[in-house]
Amino acid sequence: MKHFMLSILFLITLCSSSQLYANEIKSKINSKGAVLIEQDSKRVLVEKNAYETMPMASTTKIMTCIVALEKANLDDVVTVSQRAARAPAVKLHLQPGEKQRLGDLLYSLMLESHNDTAVAIAEHIGGSVESFCDMMTQKAKEIGAEHTSFKTPNGLDAAEHYTSAYDLALIGAYALANPQFVKITTTTSINIPTGKLQGSKSHGLQNKNRFIYSYKGANGMKTGFTNKAGHCFVGSANQDGMQLIGVALAAGWGNKGKNQKYKDVITLMNYAFSHYKKYDIIVPQKDYANVAVKKGVQDTLSLECSEKVTLPLSKEEQQNIMIKKVIPTSMKAPIEKGAVIGRVEVLCDGDTLAGVNLKAQEDIKKATLIDYFKKWLKIK
Repeated sequence: MKHFMLSILFLITLCSSSQLYANEIKSKINSKGAVLIEQDSKRVLVEKNAYETMPMASTTKIMTCIVALEKANLDDVVTVSQRAARAPAVKLHLQPGEKQRLGDLLYSLMLESHNDTAVAIAEHIGGSVESFCDMMTQKAKEIGAEHTSFKTPNGLDAAEHYTSAYDLALIGAYALANPQFVKITTTTSINIPTGKLQGSKSHGLQNKNRFIYSYKGANGMKTGFTNKAGHCFVGSANQDGMQLIGVALAAGWGNKGKNQKYKDVITLMNYAFSHYKKYDIIVPQKDYANVAVKKGVQDTLSLECSEKVTLPLSKEEQQNIMIKKVIPTSMKAPIEKGAVIGRVEVLCDGDTLAGVNLKAQEDIKKATLIDYFKKWLKIK
């Protein structure tokens, strides 16, 4: 596409007031790294050092759970190894040779953050802890978490074991799309095994995530702590159809940090739920735009917008966004139906918030001499 034109449907005024308040909120966040995103759009609503890599402690187990849910059968029987049994606290105190169903162990993993359980799961699915961690890292890349590397399945400190607040939010958003994951992380208590299983032992589990008991619409997710990472937390909540994921990394150490990780995520969420609402900005539409066609059997090509764009916006943003169409002034035939011809973008204060492709709505063949002759006859 050599020639482009911009079609402005709405003029922008100011989107900066919301950003100023977001900066005020950010100043109240104690965590070294923090971010808040909306699940569907992945839009960052507030961030503080969100793209800086740092250790993430047991929030690691979000990915451990995802890989287990996707790569194995919940009815699989896991046999505990010596290596798993020797994992340091916090632990379920699994015994070598003990058997548990994989689905039951996921409750141990997510509700009480047991390190021995994480190793048992990793060995069962990956064949070894190391292979399983490679699977975790690969899954992170598929999700879009490009600055994440896993070296332990439980989040214990290790060289090259890191993520960023933003990457962890993406992982959390992905996890929330799995109903089984949500069921596990919102369970308040459970006894395992949940069914008779020879070689198993009974364990009572209680969800240690205080956020799910106290915050409106809370539906996850995971706490964590190591000496290197400090207190960490990924929290998620849904209010009025808007699903948010908040991340706090290195919120502090000791009892102050233990409470601060919740406070930081709650501060982020309170801000977003009170200042943002989801709006349908672009809806699927045929004949969204037209492009002149050269040397074709038709002189005009209709473009179709087949995707929907829904964004969380503040009141000011919703009133002052810019919709920009970027399309060529003309195209040469032949043109195939479905070919990407242009794009429509949503902007605010100079930033592109989202964009979708505009596609050819029909095939247009290259005109032959006979086609030109027919056109000439119609003109006559």
